[in-house]
Amino acid sequence: MRLIFEKSRKGRRAVTFEPLDVPPACLPEELRRKKAATLPEVGEFDVVRHFTHLSRRNFGLDSHFYPLGSCTMKYNPKVAETVAAEPGFAALHPHLSSEEAYAAACQGALGLVHELERILAEVGGMRAACLQPMAGAHGELAGALLIAAYHRDRGNTGKRVILVPDSAHGTNPASAAMAGFDVVEIPSTPAGLVDVEKFRAAMNENVAGVMLTCPNTHGLFEPDVAEIAAMAHAVDALLYYDGANLNAIVGKCRPGDLGFDVMHFNLHKTFATPHGMGGPGSGAIAVGEKLLDYLPGPRVVERDGAFALETPPKSIGRMAPFFGNFLIGVRAYAYLRHYGGDGLPAVAENAVLNANYVLARLRGAYQPAFAGTCMHECVLTAAAQAAKGARALDIAKALLDRGCHAPTVYFPLTVKECLMIEPTETESLETLDAFCADMLEIAQLVDESPETLRAAPVTLPVSRLDEVKAAKDLNCASLG
Repeated sequence: MRLIFEKSRKGRRAVTFEPLDVPPACLPEELRRKKAATLPEVGEFDVVRHFTHLSRRNFGLDSHFYPLGSCTMKYNPKVAETVAAEPGFAALHPHLSSEEAYAAACQGALGLVHELERILAEVGGMRAACLQPMAGAHGELAGALLIAAYHRDRGNTGKRVILVPDSAHGTNPASAAMAGFDVVEIPSTPAGLVDVEKFRAAMNENVAGVMLTCPNTHGLFEPDVAEIAAMAHAVDALLYYDGANLNAIVGKCRPGDLGFDVMHFNLHKTFATPHGMGGPGSGAIAVGEKLLDYLPGPRVVERDGAFALETPPKSIGRMAPFFGNFLIGVRAYAYLRHYGGDGLPAVAENAVLNANYVLARLRGAYQPAFAGTCMHECVLTAAAQAAKGARALDIAKALLDRGCHAPTVYFPLTVKECLMIEPTETESLETLDAFCADMLEIAQLVDESPETLRAAPVTLPVSRLDEVKAAKDLNCASLG
């Protein structure tokens, strides 16, 4: 496919404007271009067809299966998109909520925020929720700041440590460090679970909190979570729940009931919005009784039948303008109302069923990283395939040639040549069978001619990319 610049013909235009009948804007000299921008000169059909063809070469949920591990590309009901596009939500100016004189004009939106926070608190088994954090890691930072505020308020100046298992999500240590804590990593047992004895040895009066992902990134539920919570609370440390894997237990059990004091939801993963590849997110947080007074503000409260804003007495302040990514909240609200309390358990059940189906189909060709059943994601190791000459990355690239998006590879870091497959709850048996057939065919190719996989992908517009250069050399614009 040619670049749009290669289609450019001098003097060709899509639209020709009449000469200006108003004076040109007077921009400061330092902001003015020194020469005209380099733009393609093309007709309207050229533009429309170019970008239509380009969009069809993307991998997306509407066109391909997406077994993408920790960044769940799951079911995004079109009804949620329709609700979020309603002009009353999409065209609402955010500053209306800041001016008392206009409060009546945004009561519906404030009511949605209030009700969604109530629903999230109920789903999490918490006392209250807040939509402000803009993404998962932002929610983690908010949670760590809440823990810091709690201890600061109680005069616990010696509590400087956050314990983070090595099976937690990769952003947890960074979030804790950004909040000013020292991070101590807790290793996993060979079974992939938190080593409780090493956790017990690390627990002391200096520990401010614990950040736990459950199910963990090995795809396993932590059976000792109640004991871990009891050990933490015995020294007044708080327990943080990373909600990135909530998909596996939503509607089945609640983090608050397991002993967690604070959590974040990835609304963009668990409750509808497309994410990954830079899409908008929402890392809404929820807290138990101990952290109510420290929540970010202002918050929406109901007073005399109307909705108003109020900041908690010891708030950590704003984490984001207004209510974070408001339209992500609208999508999540539509999703939650669509399923209701009776429908959410089926989401978790089907997510776990689908992951275990894939695990069972692939067990003979790929080695599971850990024994037994998994939760919503199955973790395999391609170490045996790597020894034959085809690494996990080669297998992922070969899947692209077969019309599947690649799963997560090389994460979690604790698993050698890791392939983490998360099919989610809404994929059909036929889709899972087709994916498994592709994986089994690739395993056979590894046995017969592994060198063919090292050239993959061979059917896409571009072949194997230099991934380090793609991540670090961002200056790819035309300088012509």
